[in-house]
Amino acid sequence: MIEKIKSKIVGSIKSKKINIFLLFFGVSFGVLILTKLSRSYTNTITFHINKINVPEEYVLFDDNDALKVSLKAQGFNMLRYYIKKPVIDIDFSENIANNDSSYVWNSSTGYSNIIAQFDKDVEVVNINPDTLKFKYGINAIKKVPIVVNAKINFSLGYDLVESFKLKPDSIKIIGPESLLSEIESIHTDTISIQNISKDIKVKTNLNLPKKSNALIFSANQTIVSALVGKFTEGNLKIPVRVTNIPDSLTIKYFPKFVNVSYYTSLKDYNNIKKEDFIVECDFKDQTERQPYLEPRITKSPKTVKNIRLGQRQIDYIITE
Repeated sequence: MIEKIKSKIVGSIKSKKINIFLLFFGVSFGVLILTKLSRSYTNTITFHINKINVPEEYVLFDDNDALKVSLKAQGFNMLRYYIKKPVIDIDFSENIANNDSSYVWNSSTGYSNIIAQFDKDVEVVNINPDTLKFKYGINAIKKVPIVVNAKINFSLGYDLVESFKLKPDSIKIIGPESLLSEIESIHTDTISIQNISKDIKVKTNLNLPKKSNALIFSANQTIVSALVGKFTEGNLKIPVRVTNIPDSLTIKYFPKFVNVSYYTSLKDYNNIKKEDFIVECDFKDQTERQPYLEPRITKSPKTVKNIRLGQRQIDYIITE
C-alpha cells in the first residue's frame, strides 16, 4: 500500500516536471519566433499580375503574369506574402504606354502605382523586370438577346397573362469576330416549375458556350419574371371578309360569320369585343384543287391566346 502511494507521488512529480519543461519550451520558442519576426529582412517575392482597367475592345495575348519585387520590411509585414498568394495590380488606364500592337509598362513610370499598394512600413527595393510588354488584339463587341428555356406546367385554369420578362433581356459579348459570328442568342438554363398558380420570379444561370475562354460576357445570370392569372374561354361570332376579288367577278359566300374561341384572363374577359378580331379570306389563294376559301385570323387582341376558328372553309359561288 505504501509502495503504491510512493509510486503515485513520484509519477505526479515527474508529470509536473514534464509540463513545466513543455511550458518553458513553448515560451522560449514563441520568444524566438517573435524575435525573428521583429527583425528587418530583404526578400524578393514573385507577385501575380492583376490587369485592371483593360479597354474592353482589346484582348491581351501575352502571359506576362508575374513581377518580382524585392521588399525590405520586418518579418511581421513580410509574413503575409507567404501566407496568401501575393498579387499586384497594373492599371492599364494610367502610367502605361500604348503603341499599335502592345501596351508597354515601365517601372520608372509605374513605380508610384506599385509602392502605393504596399504599407508605409514596407520598402520597395527593386522591381524585376523593369519593362513588361502586353501584346493585344482588337475585340469585337456584340449584343445578343437572352432566350428563356422553360418547362412549366400550370394549375388548372391558370396561364401566363403576358410573356416572360427578363432582367437583363440581353447580354454583351466581347471577343474575336470569328467566335461572335456563331452566336445569335444565349439561352437560359432550363427553368422547370410545376402546378403554377402565382406570379413567376426566378433567377437562373445562362447557358454560356462551353469553349468561352476567349469571350467575355457582361452577365452570367438573369431574372425571369411573368404575371400569372386565372383564365377562361371566350367565344364570339366574327364576320368574314373576302379580299382580292377580281373586278370582273361577283361572288356570294357562306357562312358570313364564323365562331372564334379563345383563351383569356378573367380581368381582360369583359374588355374583349368582336371588333378586336378580323377574319379574312384571300381570293387569290383559291385554286381548282381547292374550290373553297380558307378563313384566317388577321387581327386579334394581344390579351388572348389559343385562338381557334370554328369553320375551316368558306364556300362560295360566282355570280357574274
